Amino acid sequence: MLIGDVARRSGVSARMLRHYESLGLVSPTGRTDSGYRRYSGEDIRRIFHIESLRSLGLSLRDVGRALDDPGFTPTELVDDLIRRTRDRIAGETELLTRLRRIGDAEPAGWEDVLRTVALLQALGSNSAGTRQRAALSSVDEDTVPVEALVEATLSETDPNVAGALRWALAQSGGGGSALLAEGLGSPAAEVRRRAVRSIAEMPDDDATALLRGALTNPDTVVRRYAALALGARGVADAVPTLIGMVAEETNDVDAADALSVLASCPASADRIAAGLVDRLADGGVAPSARRRLAEALADIPGSTAARALAELSDDDDRAVALTASYVLGMRDAR
Repeated sequence: MLIGDVARRSGVSARMLRHYESLGLVSPTGRTDSGYRRYSGEDIRRIFHIESLRSLGLSLRDVGRALDDPGFTPTELVDDLIRRTRDRIAGETELLTRLRRIGDAEPAGWEDVLRTVALLQALGSNSAGTRQRAALSSVDEDTVPVEALVEATLSETDPNVAGALRWALAQSGGGGSALLAEGLGSPAAEVRRRAVRSIAEMPDDDATALLRGALTNPDTVVRRYAALALGARGVADAVPTLIGMVAEETNDVDAADALSVLASCPASADRIAAGLVDRLADGGVAPSARRRLAEALADIPGSTAARALAELSDDDDRAVALTASYVLGMRDAR
């Protein structure tokens, strides 16, 4: 078969076939009387083998080794190809994400595109100061898509930069709630906790709904962050978790303050007082925790809290009794 016929049937150009011949990859078995290259069936099979190996990403040098070196083993080369392919896919994915974000920013001209690119690059900088400045400036520039802010927030490890990013998200006017909700379900604990802290700083109803849902999150830390945020918003659903925090002596001062805010509603006040009394009656609560629970009753108005403190003033635990007596005196003085 002549070179033109081989090119048509194999899809490999005549020029490439000549290049293969110059590298010694495949040589036509014979020549016609006129000197034209003539390829045998075996030559054509080798051409298809070359193309198959090239489709895997092998260089022509590696193709030659694979076909001609009896001792050649593919394992190491294939592993290297897998690594390089993964790196290439990651790079292409990052580029695609960046292009989508530029599109989402709806640039009016190339100046807007360049400004968006600069801010995106700054958010990914190795310098914490650069990332922080980018987060703060994103509010004024209004060219960074909220998706980019969410991604940066969920991956940020520097506390100062993280605070700036959360602030920027809160100023963005919403839109990031759905993405942050995905963060709450992340298998990485740090991502879940960054997500709930970001949601806690967003004042809209969508954020409140997400925080309510986070009260049942499997991650204890996420539940506690959500409860503190909901308490500050006056959402009574947080009461059981907040009482648990006081009993467990985890952020108990903040939890007691949140309970005090919620107790401004008379119905909630009685519920909170009853919940604190129930935990005090739990025999498994440590003495120090019982003192914390008694102290928490100080800022809970109503007769339920007053009766509980009066009973606790005779508690067998002297420290609890003294705490209750002191709290009662303060309440009477007010």
